[in-house]
Amino acid sequence: MFESAELGHKISKVVYKKELPQLREQLLDDQLDLLQSGKFPVIILLAGVDCAGKGETMNLLHEWMDPRHIESHAQRELTDEEQERPQMWRYWRDLPPKGKIGIFIGSWYSSPLIDNVHGRSKNAELDQQLDRIIRFETMLCNEGALILKFWLHLSKEQQKKRLKKLEKDPKTSWRITDTDWKNFKLYNRFRMVSERMLRNTSTPESPWVIIEGGDEQYRSLSIGKAIHEALRRRLDAVEQHNIEEPIPPLFTSIDGLHILQTLDMTKSVSKKKYDDELEILQGRLNLLSRHKNFNKLSVVIVFEGNDAAGKGGSIRRVTQALDARSYRIIPIAAPTEEERAQPYLWRFWRHLPRRGRFAIFDRSWYGRVLVERVEGFCSQADWMRGYGEINDFEEQMVRNHTVVVKFWLSITEDEQLKRFKEREKIGFKRFKITEEDWRNREKWTLYEQAVCDMIDRTSTEIAPWTLVEANDKNHARIKVIKTICNQIEQALERV
Repeated sequence: MFESAELGHKISKVVYKKELPQLREQLLDDQLDLLQSGKFPVIILLAGVDCAGKGETMNLLHEWMDPRHIESHAQRELTDEEQERPQMWRYWRDLPPKGKIGIFIGSWYSSPLIDNVHGRSKNAELDQQLDRIIRFETMLCNEGALILKFWLHLSKEQQKKRLKKLEKDPKTSWRITDTDWKNFKLYNRFRMVSERMLRNTSTPESPWVIIEGGDEQYRSLSIGKAIHEALRRRLDAVEQHNIEEPIPPLFTSIDGLHILQTLDMTKSVSKKKYDDELEILQGRLNLLSRHKNFNKLSVVIVFEGNDAAGKGGSIRRVTQALDARSYRIIPIAAPTEEERAQPYLWRFWRHLPRRGRFAIFDRSWYGRVLVERVEGFCSQADWMRGYGEINDFEEQMVRNHTVVVKFWLSITEDEQLKRFKEREKIGFKRFKITEEDWRNREKWTLYEQAVCDMIDRTSTEIAPWTLVEANDKNHARIKVIKTICNQIEQALERV
C-alpha cells in the first residue's frame, strides 16, 4: 500500500513558488464559499509516520487559509474527565460545525494503532475498533460531513534521517523524545499494522490518501491540491443539488402485531401500597447511589412516552431519592442553531455524565425515529439509519460502564384525552398543554407505529426498553424506580 509513496517524489522550488499563490487563492475561495453556504463541515485527518510533517502541514493550512474558521486538535493524553466517558466523547466535542474546517493530528485512529503495535490489543480487537470507526465516519458522512484523511509516509531510512536532523538542531531537539526512538525501533511493526488499518478503513465515503512526506514542497502542494479539489467538488454539488441520498427500504410489521397493544393498561397500585413501596424503593435507590463501587459506573435514564403519560412525575420521584449534586435533568426540545450545525447525536454526547453521576433525559435521541419521522422533520433515509446509529451510541456507553435505562410510558388514547382536559382546567397545569399536543393526537396511529418500530429495532440485550403501563400513575412510578434499582444492582455485580 505504501509503495506508491516511496517513489522519491520531489518538486523544485521554482515550481513550488509558481503554483503556491494560485493554490492559496483557491483554498481561500473554497473556505469562504464553505462558510457562506454553511451546508456541511470539513474534517481533515493528518496521520502517519513520526516526523513525516503532520505539524508543519497543519501550520501551513492555517497560514494559507483564514485561521479564524479552522479548529485544530492534536492528540494529547486523556484528561480525568475524558477517561470517565466513552472513548469517542472527546472527538464528538471537537467536531467542527457546518461551514467550518476541523483539522486533527492524531485522531480516533491513534489509540487503536498504538495499542496494537505495542501488544496491548489483539488483531481481533483492532478489527472491532476499526469497524466502530467505519460506522462513526459513515454516520458523519451521512450527516453531510466531508472527511479528508491523509497518511503522511516516510521510509525507514527517511525517518531515521529526519529524527537525527531534528535532534541535532538546538531549535528542534526538544521535539524528539525517547518515545520517538522507541517507536522507530518498531518501524516494521508500525508499518504492518498501519497497512492493515488503512486497508480496512479506506471506504468510498472517506478514503485514505497516502502522501510521501520526504519532500516538504511536494507534500504541501499535494495535500493543498487534494483539499481544494475535494472541497470544490462538494461545494459545486451542493450548489447544483446533485447530492443523491440513498433511500433504504421501509419495512412494517409483517404480522401486524403492535407491542403497545399487548400491554395490560388496567394495572394499578392502591394509594397505601404506593406510599409504602415508594418509600422503600427510594431508600433502596439512595443506598445504591452511595454504594462503594457506584463511582465505577454512570447512569443514563431515558424517559419517552405519550404526551401527558407522566414522565415529569416519574422523574420527580426518582430525583427525590438522589443527592441533587449527583444528577442532572436534560429536557430535550427543538435543537438550537448551534445543535443544528452538528451531527444529530452531538447534542446528546455532550451531556453524558461522569462516573458516579446520573443523567436523566426528558425526551432523548429517540426523537429522530419518533417526532422527526412522523412530522417529516428529516428524510426517510435519516431516520432509517438512525436505529443503527442509536444502537452504536448506546453500545459505546455500556462498554464504558454506563447503565442505560430506557422507559416508554404508555397511556391509552382515552386516558390522554382525559388528562388533556384536566390540564386545561387546572391553573398550575395549563403550561403543560399546547396546541401542538392536540395536533399530535391526530397522528396517534402514526406515532404508535413509530414507537413499535423503535422498540423492535433498539431494544437490545445491553440497553433494553422497559414498557410502562402508565394509565395508573402510581403503578408507573413504582415500576420505573424498581427497574432503575434492578439494573443498577445488576451492573454493580459486574464491576
